[in-house]
Amino acid sequence: MTHPTVSVIMAAYNGAGLINETLDSLWAQSFGDFEVIAVDDCSTDDTLEVLRACPDPRLHVIVAERNAGPVRSRNRAFAQARGRYVAGLDQDDICLPERFARQVAYLDANPDIDLLGTTAAILEDGAVTSGLKSPVTTPLLIEWLLHIENPLVWSTVMVRRDAVPAGDFTRPDILYAEDFDLYHRLARSGGIARIDEPLLLYRKHGGGASQRYADTMRASATRVLAESYAATGADDPHADAWLIVEHLMRGTPVPDRATLELLGALIGRLQAQFLASRSVDAESLRMIRWESALRWGRVVRTALKAGTIGLAAAMAVRPDHLGLGYSGLDELLGARLVGTARTAVRRGRAA
Repeated sequence: MTHPTVSVIMAAYNGAGLINETLDSLWAQSFGDFEVIAVDDCSTDDTLEVLRACPDPRLHVIVAERNAGPVRSRNRAFAQARGRYVAGLDQDDICLPERFARQVAYLDANPDIDLLGTTAAILEDGAVTSGLKSPVTTPLLIEWLLHIENPLVWSTVMVRRDAVPAGDFTRPDILYAEDFDLYHRLARSGGIARIDEPLLLYRKHGGGASQRYADTMRASATRVLAESYAATGADDPHADAWLIVEHLMRGTPVPDRATLELLGALIGRLQAQFLASRSVDAESLRMIRWESALRWGRVVRTALKAGTIGLAAAMAVRPDHLGLGYSGLDELLGARLVGTARTAVRRGRAA
């Protein structure tokens, strides 16, 4: 039996209202040599009926005996995948027609890359807007960003099947950051890259896991980063990971000047370790510096707007490697004015 080039794996649960649109986006792909393995995780709506009604023979449906959750369902699909490449896809996202063709061509041409994502546009309330990820990347930039955020959208990812480490495809005990964990594990042995064009519509809605399980996601992401930092000899990897997740990934305002200073020093240390351990080309170095500074600027503006630090404190503790995060002084002054107004309102309410 001839095996398909790509296996698409999908965990399905109570997605009857949206999954048809997702499937239609697959049948519209310009590259047709793929199979779809969907695991219905004991849906209580009509999801299974929708899947079984699909006439395309490339769709294979697995019916779970009991509800096991999205990670185990995805692992079960992966175990049945026959393709050279495995593509992730959630039941509510939409692939644009050239997604598979572009990713297969890239992976065929770049054997050193084991995992490839793409840019994603956001679909919310029927409107499509640009994604929030970095607009231009290099593989080294993606690898660096893994140290301070999750730079890839799961539904854009395609991996080499034979590059996945033995054991579970994704770890069930790292729920809602299992994709982040997979990227870290694959980055230890192979390259990670991204096509900088939107080849997926990421559906954002109130029923999404990222909205419903924020606390679990935070704990899991902290664990992933702590394991990564521990491998580099960090004194307190969990504390470091918590700082990054809370203030860079989640965008929670730093509570005071001391925390801001601690965070800046941590980013600098992580970046220095990364650059020292790799041969970094000039373009990647420029991007790493630029994107890190942009994120630092966002941290500073968020704290200024929240009123947890003042402009003098932000200026005093700015790291040399991050500066003002490419924010102009007028922009920081504007953020500080917002913070001053909010502080005054809070004090008025407390009086």
